[in-house]
This record gives sequence, structure tokens and C-alpha cells, in this order.
Amino acid sequence: MANGHGGARIGAGQRKKALSDKLVEGNPGKRKLTVMEFTDTADLQGETMPPPRDYLAARQKNGKELLAVEVYERTWTWLHERGCAHLIPAQILEQYAMAISRWIQCEECITEYGFLAKHPTTGNAIPSPYVSMSQSFSKQANNLWFQIYQVVRENCSTEYKGATPHDDMMERLLSARRGG
Repeated sequence: MANGHGGARIGAGQRKKALSDKLVEGNPGKRKLTVMEFTDTADLQGETMPPPRDYLAARQKNGKELLAVEVYERTWTWLHERGCAHLIPAQILEQYAMAISRWIQCEECITEYGFLAKHPTTGNAIPSPYVSMSQSFSKQANNLWFQIYQVVRENCSTEYKGATPHDDMMERLLSARRGG
């Protein structure tokens, strides 16, 4: 027991099911469900969106506006409508907004310049660096979205179905490519 807590490593084992999943399944284990009710907390009904930081609205080198503020505001509004905005740290929301906007920016560059680039010294064709950057930002955005959505999923008593801000950004990118 050298690890100091008397068992397997912390976080090992099967993850707890979300409350909404247990309610939908009729509590198959028949254990008492833990429903957290906070009675002595501040009333957060009238909360306002924290203002996005300046770097999310910075003018880009090519003169175009970065979409990070729009993504931030849409996502916060969506979370607020579901009563979960106060559960998501502002840093995660900002990182998500920046990752989505950078991903869209890379995709726009791929559309404009193509999949190939010219090697700076040899002049030979090489894969565009925007492709790998796009994949990296896409992966980062998806990971952050899954963190955000997991909080929503675990804190709702009914399963959420419908469009999300993440879906909206994907659709926006697709319609921009079609010229819509």
C-alpha cells in the first residue's frame, strides 16, 4: 500500500454513470441515487455572460475577424439555457472557442490555397501545413467539446437531444465551402 490510499490508482475502474442515464434506465442497480441539491447557494438565475477576453477578438494578420467571440457567446448562451453555464470554467470555454475558430481559419486557408504548398528552398510540392494544423485544432476542439458536453450530460435529469453550438460551427464551415 505504498500509494497512500489503500487500493488501485486514483481514477481507475469503471466510470460512474450520469444521473440522467440511471433515471432513463429505471435505476437498474436499485441503489439509492445521489442527487445533489444545493440549498445554501447564491441564486444564479440572473447571471450574465462573463465578457470574452480581448485575445478572442484580436484582428488577424490577414485582416479577417476571428470567430472566437461568436463561438464563445453562442456556447455560453447554450450552456446558460440548460442551466450549466456556471459549471464550465471560463478557461475551457475560451480554449474551445479559440480552437474552433482556428480550425475554421485553417480550413478556409486550405480552401483558398489548396492541399499542396511549395517547399521554401527546393520549390518542390509538399503537403500544405494547414492540413496538419487543421487536424490538430479539430482534435483539440472536439476534446474540449466532449469535456463541456459531459458536464451538461451529467447534470441534466433528462437526456438532451438537439443541435449544439458545436454542430452549428460544423454546419457553418460546410455551408461556407459550398458558397452558402
